[in-house]
Parts: sequence; C-alpha cells; structure tokens
Amino acid sequence: MNKRVLKVHPKDNVIVALSDLKGGEIIEFEKADYTILKDIPAKHKFAQEDFEAGDDIFMYGVLVGKAQQKITKGEWITIFNVKHAANDFNLGERNITWEKPNVDEFKERTFLGYHREDGQVGTANYWIVLPLVFCENRNLEVMKSALVDDLGYGKQTRYNLFAKKLIELHKSGKSVEEILNVEISPEENQGSDKLFKNIDGVKFLTHDMGCGGTRQDAQALCGLLAGYITHPNVAGATVLSLGCQNAQYQMLQEELDKRDKKISKPIIFLEQQTLGTEEILVSQAIKKTFAGLIEANKIERKPAPINKLIIGLECGGSDGFSGISANPAIGYTSDLLVALGGTVILSEFPELCGVEQELSDRCVQKESAERFNHLMTTYNNRAKAAGSGFDMNPSPGNIKDGLITDAIKSAGAAKKGGTSPVTDVLDYPEKVSKTGLNLLCTPGNDVESTTAEVAAGANIVLFTTGLGTPTGNPIAPVVKLASNTKLAEKMSDIIDINTGSIIEGTETIEQAGKRILEFVINAASGLQEVKSVINGQDDFIPWKRGVSL
Repeated sequence: MNKRVLKVHPKDNVIVALSDLKGGEIIEFEKADYTILKDIPAKHKFAQEDFEAGDDIFMYGVLVGKAQQKITKGEWITIFNVKHAANDFNLGERNITWEKPNVDEFKERTFLGYHREDGQVGTANYWIVLPLVFCENRNLEVMKSALVDDLGYGKQTRYNLFAKKLIELHKSGKSVEEILNVEISPEENQGSDKLFKNIDGVKFLTHDMGCGGTRQDAQALCGLLAGYITHPNVAGATVLSLGCQNAQYQMLQEELDKRDKKISKPIIFLEQQTLGTEEILVSQAIKKTFAGLIEANKIERKPAPINKLIIGLECGGSDGFSGISANPAIGYTSDLLVALGGTVILSEFPELCGVEQELSDRCVQKESAERFNHLMTTYNNRAKAAGSGFDMNPSPGNIKDGLITDAIKSAGAAKKGGTSPVTDVLDYPEKVSKTGLNLLCTPGNDVESTTAEVAAGANIVLFTTGLGTPTGNPIAPVVKLASNTKLAEKMSDIIDINTGSIIEGTETIEQAGKRILEFVINAASGLQEVKSVINGQDDFIPWKRGVSL
C-alpha cells in the first residue's frame, strides 16, 4: 500500500494526499503514475484523470462536486476549480441488511453507572439548575457563586495560581518587563474535597431564550430543558422562572410528560414574581437544592449492561482526514454498540448533504425515511431562502484543510454513523425512544448539535476533530478524538484519543473502533477522566430553529 496517497472508494476519481506532495514528483499508485503539477498539502486531493468543465467529481463513492474548468490529471482539487454538487434523493427501497461486527469480546462487559427508576442508566450524577427565561441568568450566577466552591466543585486552575503569582510580583516591585518574562508553571488544577462524594457537580444551564422570540422557540426550549431534566445523568433539577415569560412552567410540564409521564426525580420550581425579592428566591433555591443534593448523594454506581449506553456522534473543526480516520473509527464503534443492543445518535443534518439517499434507504420504516427526506429538504430550503444553502456549510478551517465542498465534508461526516440500519428519525428537540442508530435533526454547529444530542438522551458523546475544538457539555462526557497525530500532540490538553494511527497505517479502523469502545466503557464508569470534564468545558446553546449551519 502506498502510504503517501489513498483512494477512499473504488468509484472515486480523486486521490487523497496523506502527506505533503511536491510539484513535479511522480506518485505511483495502483499501477499508474501521477505527475503532481504543483505542491499539494496533506489532506487535500488531486485529479485521478483529466476533467472537462461540468464533469462529476466523486469521493467516498458519491457525487461531491463538479469541475468548473478543465482539470488535468495530477492537478490539485481546490475551491477554484471545483464547486459543490450532490445527487437528488427520493423515497427508495429499504436497504436494511448489514454485516454485524463480531462482538463476542464485549458481550459480557458492563459499565458502572447510576441506575434511575425509569430504567435509564447515567454515566454521571449531576444536579442541574436552569432558568425558564434569560431574566433569571443572574440569579443562577448568584447561586453558582454561593454553592459551587463551598461544595468542592470549584477549581483553582493553573491560571488562577499564575495570576496570583503576577499579583505578588507586582506588589514586590517587579517591573513590567520582569513580569512579562514570567512563565506559567505546569501545576495541575487544584480542586477542593467534594462534600457529596457521589455527585459529580451542580451545573447551571444559562441561556438567552424563553421570551421575546416566537412561541415555537419557547416550546422548543422547554423540550430541550425537559430532555436535560429527564436525562439519565441528572439526579434532580432546580428550575427558576420570572413568571411573565413565554416559556411557562406548564409548557415545561407538557414536555416532561412527553418524555416521562411518571417522572420521579425531584424538580424544584421557584417563580420570582410569586415569591417577591431576590433574597427570598435565591435563599429558597439554595436551601432546597442543598436538601436535594443530600438525597441525590445516596445513589452509587452499580454495574449495568453496555446496551444502556447512548452515544452521541459529533464532529467539529473537521479536516481532510476526519472522514478517513476518526469518523469511520467511531462508525465502527457505533456498529459494535448497536450490535450489542445499544443506541447511537447521528445529527448535524447540513453535514449529511449528498448522502441522503443512502441514509433514507437504510431507514427500517418507510415513515422514517419520508420524515428524514422531509426534514432535510425543508431545512435546506429554509437555508436557501435566507441566502445560505447547505453548500455554504464548510468553514474557512474546513476548506483550508481539504474539505472544499459540503458534499465532501458530509460524505466523511456520515461515516460516524457506521453501517447499521436507521431505527428512528427525530426532529429537534425530541428524545430517543428506540435502540439502534437514530438520526436527529440539528445544525452542524458543534455546540448546538452536542447540546441537542444530550437532550435526546446521549449519556456520552464521541466528538471527532481534525483542527481542534474544546467543545464540552455540562452533564455528559464529551470524548475528543483527533483525526491526526500532529493535532493529538499539539493540543493534548483537549484530546482524549488519537486516531492518526489509521492514517499512518499502524492500526486498522476496526482496531481503533474497539479501542474507542474500551475507552467509552471506562469513561462511562467514571474510571477514565475525559479532558472536556477536567477542563470544565460546559458548553450549552439551545437551537432557535432559525438558519444555523
């Protein structure tokens, strides 16, 4: 095998550079020689054959673009000579047969989780405090300052210690030049002893919604918040309301009933306009939350079957290697979990453009396929009406690192879902009700999508990246996987797993997929700390259902 270049699918007519290629050099690949016409960076592609303007460009076995001008064999494929193109899709025949991976080595495996009365199992144990409207954000911040540090969930980071050091130097009379030459020390973050040993934290989910938008926005917000309250990683919730906003508690209750009519976990509801002063509201909230924590601390981790895992599949800061290493690796992990009776969630609908037909055909039920097609078409049309279709999804970073059309990005992103049949199609902010592979309508935006996957029930998230992004979530571990070794080494503070070994040829996709599942089991059991949790990366952004790519 030529380790410098790769053709992903036999139908492809472009070849991927696995390392930098120099103009003028000759690359021998599959019994053919290719003269590289100019320098081509790793992760980018070159033409396998001569193209005329209008010719189709294929990668991952699907249409990903059209030549905009004559392109010579060996020439660099760029945004200047290729434009986005994707095949149309419709309701086709069901194609739900798949080759299940061998899962014998995982059949008897368990993870240590928090068992809830509704049968769900959490990979963590949090209490959440959330506002029904942005007007209550300040009261959440007051509660946070009063509760977090004294309960032992705050951290003196190396940056706190560094700032204190600079203050001491300034007080001692050191000059600006001397202070600028001081290096940060490598001390680890210093946490306090937790008062409640079985509670991972109290999380405050502030947002900018609840009033002023449409009633549909308020309903969607309540659905999202209900997803977090009923989440297996949540022991209980404190809900603050102003009183006059669109997102009323009754609306939240309706959304809770959709997810669990017999919800048994404690929900503390306090309304400021009913209670009166801030002092009354906040003191009541702190007192009742503290009492709830005492009870929540009584639950302990116990063994649970792997099929209680619900994995969210996410990517962000993707590069030209994401669809070749990290994404197919977690795709294999997805197939392993589905074969074991577990659940996975594939979202980011703008990043499924071009592979709609395959995913639609993989839907077990015709009705699910019809819903998927409708959601994709409606979303894209709404984006076009705003002057920004799916073709405008790739970011400058994506393009710089080889993802020059949305269809190329999408074909690689879809690899996260593996090959199993699609058991259900969900619209935001619905919750998973069926095991297997679920498709969830969300934007491609990292935080909005991750936020939605967790609301849908994901108790752990696998997040691939080729460029590096720190995205996390308040209540679910977000495991970061690098598509290349250079990134894993450069940003080791946010990366948990390196799949660059696939690019280097030292590990197969299947081997990496199994390694990832081992990591997931340990992380779900609380035995493996995830970098996003260590760093306190608590990103939470509800989607307003407007155009967000």
